Amino acid sequence: MSVFRVNANPYVRNVKGLYLFIRCMPKAILCTIDFSHPSRQVVRWAVTLAREFKAHLTLLYTYRLIHVKGEEALKLKKKMEDEALLNFGSLEKEMLNGTGISYDFKTEVGFIADRVEEHVRKNSIDFLVMNKNISQESKEAFDELVEHTQIPVIIVPAS
Repeated sequence: MSVFRVNANPYVRNVKGLYLFIRCMPKAILCTIDFSHPSRQVVRWAVTLAREFKAHLTLLYTYRLIHVKGEEALKLKKKMEDEALLNFGSLEKEMLNGTGISYDFKTEVGFIADRVEEHVRKNSIDFLVMNKNISQESKEAFDELVEHTQIPVIIVPAS
């Protein structure tokens, strides 16, 4: 899969020293996060891109709902989502407030590849920004995500 599909007259943009070849101005960017330090770097990139292209940014946090003995699944889901909202509040104050971009935050249960694919299918997303470290956690999930995603992907290296 190519990182960007380029037509005969590409729109070229230099963002943070990276030349991006875009067919049209992106209107929506999807960014996967897990609240780790490398994930924060991904958000910085995504915010820069959203500001540069005046695009809407969706931050997507996916998690697995693994049942713990003696804990009800609904309570566990609520606990996970409350924790994600708390983490997002901190991230929002640090990186999103005052940027002038439109954004939203979504939490979804499931495998990251499935959730991204579903989100792209249901919404008009122009490209995905993600961290390369997903491959360290689950090489299969990373390969599946890159192989099945029907939109350009920007993979941000960990710093």
